[in-house]
Amino acid sequence: MTDGGPPPRFVADHMLGSLARWLRMMGYDTVYDKALDDPGISKLARAENRFILTRDKELGKEPGSLLIEKDDLESQLRATAQRYGLRFDENRIRCSACNGDLVDLPKEEAKGKVPDGALAANQKFWRCSRCGKLYWKGTHWNGIMDRLRKLSLV
Repeated sequence: MTDGGPPPRFVADHMLGSLARWLRMMGYDTVYDKALDDPGISKLARAENRFILTRDKELGKEPGSLLIEKDDLESQLRATAQRYGLRFDENRIRCSACNGDLVDLPKEEAKGKVPDGALAANQKFWRCSRCGKLYWKGTHWNGIMDRLRKLSLV
């Protein structure tokens, strides 16, 4: 659980890519790198004060780790949120692709870089400070929010 300090940060093993993406969308710094083996995950978690999220029983024995037992994403999100007291925070959303910070992108700078319909329908845009991916609240946004509401994470 969090104690009012900074939000928890995570490193997810290679079996939890979807969970990592959703935690990023919820606003949580979550490293996911398929190239990291178990010792690499443990080392990173200790060096950067991250909690380990894993499907691996051995890695799940590491201090501060959460063994994710279910296969479905909703159960994984629910278990992680309950363990660490997580809630969606729109002000901390991270890049779902690379975990980078999102920065405001003026609408005029989005022109020509996003579909015309997205440009017409939105006033706010964001760019990942790391990989450059662009974001806006498109039609998928309602689906994301519906799923998070269903899980009582909003």
